[in-house]
Amino acid sequence: MTTMTQSSNKNHAHSVKQDDSSDSSKVLSYGDHQNLPTKRPTKRVGILGGGTAGSTIAIRLAALGLETYLFEKKKSLIDGPPMCHLHAGGNLYREIPDEDCVALLKQCIDILRLYPYTIDVRPTVFAVPTRDEGLPEDLLPRLDILTEAYQDLIEQDVNNKVLGEPEDYYQLYSHEQLLELSEREQVEVPSTVDEWMIPVAKYLDLNKVKFPLIVVQEYGWNIFRLAASAQLALEEYDHAHVFTDTTVQKVVPVDCENCTNADHHVTKWRIDYQQANDSQAESIEVDYLVNACGFRTGVIDDMVGVEVTRMVEFKSSYVTHWGDAGGQIPEIIVYGQRGTPEGMAQLTPYPGGYFQIHGMSKAITLFDDGLVASSSDSAQPKLPQQYVHYIEDGWDKAPLQARSQQAIEYVAEFVPTFNSARTVGNALYGGQQIPGEDDTLRVADVSLYSNIRYARAENVKASSTLIAADQIVNELTTLGLIQNDTPMNRSRYAHEWSYLTHNDGLAVDKVARVLAEQRGFPIVMADVNHSIREAALADLSPAGV
Repeated sequence: MTTMTQSSNKNHAHSVKQDDSSDSSKVLSYGDHQNLPTKRPTKRVGILGGGTAGSTIAIRLAALGLETYLFEKKKSLIDGPPMCHLHAGGNLYREIPDEDCVALLKQCIDILRLYPYTIDVRPTVFAVPTRDEGLPEDLLPRLDILTEAYQDLIEQDVNNKVLGEPEDYYQLYSHEQLLELSEREQVEVPSTVDEWMIPVAKYLDLNKVKFPLIVVQEYGWNIFRLAASAQLALEEYDHAHVFTDTTVQKVVPVDCENCTNADHHVTKWRIDYQQANDSQAESIEVDYLVNACGFRTGVIDDMVGVEVTRMVEFKSSYVTHWGDAGGQIPEIIVYGQRGTPEGMAQLTPYPGGYFQIHGMSKAITLFDDGLVASSSDSAQPKLPQQYVHYIEDGWDKAPLQARSQQAIEYVAEFVPTFNSARTVGNALYGGQQIPGEDDTLRVADVSLYSNIRYARAENVKASSTLIAADQIVNELTTLGLIQNDTPMNRSRYAHEWSYLTHNDGLAVDKVARVLAEQRGFPIVMADVNHSIREAALADLSPAGV
């Protein structure tokens, strides 16, 4: 094993960048940036896991000048559980508390300003089916709370107005209004809420839903564009070292013998890792360790020696193509009780007639044996091997085809003409970690172990990752690893992110399309129908840089 010492850091990092850039099939290319300071920061942070949490934390820490080492097992960043929706208010989840919904709203606005080119601006329509015990009116008090919370955020910072006007955050549509809209000609590229609702009025079976329908400014969130944005952001920092296609073999405390539990003090960790194209393992010592390993978080907890209770759930969504939509349509949510044959249906539009489907029954998105818990022997829940195989090697063709077709039929119950959609042999899926024992949990953050300089980020929703990064920054400040109240830290709260001054939507388009193709998805799924306007983005980027 080769040990990476302080003196070899620069050369090693340079060789990694050289290797990446010499392979034209790889997206990641970390070149030198002449405009960055040449003085190397002395403190190092190791981040295990390059999903949304790990990548966002890496951006946040690299922006503060820390030597940041990010390790990801897959070939590119942010290639994890299915995501497609910016939960700006948590309206998909009738069962969670109002305060969690407000937290999701704040987090989504925050993360949108870090990753503005990842958003597809279009409304989401929420329908309560006639078979459901709930009523649309049950949701209105929460929507009023969210509208007020959004107004408060705008009053705090006008640049938080990224979801439109507060008074337009949600709107109601009666049966009569929908009958009237169904007679209007569909607009291929909608620009008003009424125009967005024309295809809903035409295609949704109005006899199977209760009224009013609720339309909320919860936007689409594109995972390919998120991965591309994170990559471009990290390329801004010469001291951000990204190791993709890399396996972390173990982590070991450097300055504590027999340190197997959280009662000991640790000030340095050694990370042993091996890149896929290297025959020899290497190691790096870091001053702080962040565990952002997603559904494999418990593996590192076991190595570190902390006892944690958690669950892991395998979930899948399915990609289909529908050529009869007649133009762009909003996202459609039909509520249902999770885990039952009548669970929530979610139809998410992409460009080019592609749609992602979630069906919250055990025949579609959920699985009979897909939810597992940790044990007294290990913090790592053990998924059935079949699902680990899917995550690591891809879906088997026959069950993917069967579940994709069931997903189409699930949606067609409420959108009858959707029965003409076809399967395309694609799914977005993965293991989702859930801290604790509550499988309805939709917000989570960070666990800090100050005495061993260890943090664990467990984010049930990707929108909470920037808040998690802030908590780690506060911890590093308390430990004296970074200075308090620096200009770079203030820039975060102004959302003056370096990569936004050097990249636009076209740059994100280019990388996102390569990622979609590499992952075996239609390239057009890396695009958005409606991006955040360039004019609005001018307020999110520092001027004159």
